Amino acid sequence: MGKRPIIIGVAGGTGSGKTTVAKEIFYQFNEKSIVLIEQDAYYKDQSQLSFEERLQTNYDHPLAFDNDLLIEHLHSLLNGQSIEKPVYDYKLHTRSNEVILVEPKDVIILEGILLLEDERLRELMDIKLFVDTDADIRIIRRMVRDIRERGRTLESVIEQYTKVVRPMHMQFIEPTKRYADVIIPEGGQNRVAIDLMVTKIRAIIEEKAVL
Repeated sequence: MGKRPIIIGVAGGTGSGKTTVAKEIFYQFNEKSIVLIEQDAYYKDQSQLSFEERLQTNYDHPLAFDNDLLIEHLHSLLNGQSIEKPVYDYKLHTRSNEVILVEPKDVIILEGILLLEDERLRELMDIKLFVDTDADIRIIRRMVRDIRERGRTLESVIEQYTKVVRPMHMQFIEPTKRYADVIIPEGGQNRVAIDLMVTKIRAIIEEKAVL
């Protein structure tokens, strides 16, 4: 690759629709030229802790993420080198032994709740998006996801949301909205915003191609 890859950050609260937005943008491009990297894959390894201790982890706090490794991997991709993206096991609450090989691409989409909280990550992004969705919609989506995909009970999801998720959202996630270049209301339902972003990304790619 002769040109520096484009990095697009897609942030927003839990259940906001940021994953849908990121995937909708991803599917608009040839898979040979684009890659999607989830910040969730970079939760810190907790294998040194007991299972009971892991259950106390606050996954909505900036310190839950291994941003140092994520930034190291992004620099590798920017330099045309492949990476081994971690895989997180949500049932065991620690990093899996598996990894996913990721090759460098022309466009890198980052997706995660706290991408805009870290200044080092912001500085690497060419476009910063924040997906903004009402809290009642977000909690319903989180309930469905955690029960279906992460083996959680309804009671545990509600308790975690009221005691941890909502306070962390107000303290750490909501304030990062000010760093966004574009705020997308209603997530994946906002086709106009998604189409505009795809058009903008294509324009950047074409501009870099002629430089």
